[in-house]
Amino acid sequence: MPVPAIDIRNLSKTYANGKRALDHVSLAVPRGSIFGLLGPNGAGKSTLINVLAGLVRKTEGSAAIWGFDIDEHPRNARASIGVVPQEIVFDAYFTPREVLELQAGLYNVPKAVRRTDALLAAVRLSDKAKAYARTLSGGMKRRLLIAKALVHNPPVLVLDEPTAGVDIELRQQLWAYVRELHAAGTTVVLTTHYLEEAEALCDRIAIINSGRVVADEPTPTLLARARDKAVVVTLNHDVTTPPVLPGMARVEQIGARRLKITFDKSALSAGQVIAALADAGHAIEDITTQEADLEDVFLSLTGEAA
Repeated sequence: MPVPAIDIRNLSKTYANGKRALDHVSLAVPRGSIFGLLGPNGAGKSTLINVLAGLVRKTEGSAAIWGFDIDEHPRNARASIGVVPQEIVFDAYFTPREVLELQAGLYNVPKAVRRTDALLAAVRLSDKAKAYARTLSGGMKRRLLIAKALVHNPPVLVLDEPTAGVDIELRQQLWAYVRELHAAGTTVVLTTHYLEEAEALCDRIAIINSGRVVADEPTPTLLARARDKAVVVTLNHDVTTPPVLPGMARVEQIGARRLKITFDKSALSAGQVIAALADAGHAIEDITTQEADLEDVFLSLTGEAA
């Protein structure tokens, strides 16, 4: 088996005030994947990322990035990861080019192999290379943070809520660039509150709640946990009250002739639902199905609003 991009084993963090932010977390992020790390506010996601980045000291357990233990080989471990934080952090009076050059210097990247102009072009900031960072829009600052995390060409990129507070167009641009990085071989770890993003982008998803991993599965397997399925049927006649259908979780009337019927897909099929309606004397003109999504799984595992 190949060495994981990130290998976390029984990692715990207890702060001085007694708060246990991480409680024996174990995760393995496959190389070449887009890995989703989800959880409600305060679940421990940012603490986990900060431990990997070398900003927070773990209490116990181990973590390795690209095969380098963060304690035994801290320099190599940090060189193997780039982190895009939630907060916008760089000197407002530096230009984007200066921000990237300074970051490259901190990572001891020789001037001859620096990719400053290429990175600015990749995040569509070439025309702002000499502008003060404080004059950039919020979306431009987000893109500059991604470029800053990539100056040392790390094999692992962590994106901590990268699209929080940005508009739909910018979000699509960011994800298009993330897909390009992934196609070029970068392993991406993503935390997000937009569950539809994780569902669309991630190969595998882990969910953390109260410092513990409550799920860590391939995305299709995780989605299969959503047992409820719904059919929306249009009848050929008006109904005044929803019919009673044995075995159905819920039957809701959503129009004069429309019903939404929710059932456990592990116990029943849509065909059996239709047969139950026919047995009750109802003829159907149209039918559509609705599968449960990642948000339903998230809520069932954490009990939190997404």
